[in-house]
Amino acid sequence: MSTRTMAWAVTVAALACCAGAQGVRAEEKKVASIHEFSLKGNDGKDQKFDQYKGKVVLLVNVASKCGYTPQYKQLEAVYAKYKDQGLVVVGVPCNDFGGQEPGTDLEIKQFCSTKFNVTFPLMSKVHVQGAETPPLYKYLTADSPKPGKIKWNFEKFLIGKHGEVLDRYESKIKPDDPAVTKAIEDALKAK
Repeated sequence: MSTRTMAWAVTVAALACCAGAQGVRAEEKKVASIHEFSLKGNDGKDQKFDQYKGKVVLLVNVASKCGYTPQYKQLEAVYAKYKDQGLVVVGVPCNDFGGQEPGTDLEIKQFCSTKFNVTFPLMSKVHVQGAETPPLYKYLTADSPKPGKIKWNFEKFLIGKHGEVLDRYESKIKPDDPAVTKAIEDALKAK
C-alpha cells in the first residue's frame, strides 16, 4: 500500500470516527429531559421544569372555547386524586387551533378557576406549532420518544420522574381514561 493510499485511508477512518461520535452526541441529545426546559407561568414568571424532578407530569395544551374544554374537570380530578403521590398536571394554553383560546393569561386563569375550580399550574399562552413554538414543544414534537405534530387542543404528554416522555394521548382520550390513570399510577410507582 502506498503512503498516499495509507494516508487517505487514515483520513477516511478519522472522519468516519468523528462522524460516528457526532452521531452519538446527536442521539444523546435526543434523549432529553423536560427538566432542561422552562415556560412562562400564567403569572409571567419563568417556570423551570427542573422543579418537577421526582414528580410525574401530565402536560396538556389547553383551550377555553373547545369541544374538549370540559376535560379541565377531569384534569383537576386526576390532579386532586394523585397530587399527594407526586403528580403535577400542567396546563399550557394555546390559541393555535381554531382560535379557541383568545383570552389573556388573566382571563384564562379566571375562567379555569371559576368554571372548573382548576388548582393545577397554568402556564402563559404559547404556540405549540410554527415559528414561535417554545423549545419544550419543539422537543416534544420533534425529538422526544413520542414525536409528531400536535393536532388539536388537549393533547397530553405523560412525563416520568426523570423528565422522560413516557406516553402521549390524543385530545379525544380523557385524562381519567383507565389507560391514562393506569399509566400515571405506574409512573408514580417507578423509581
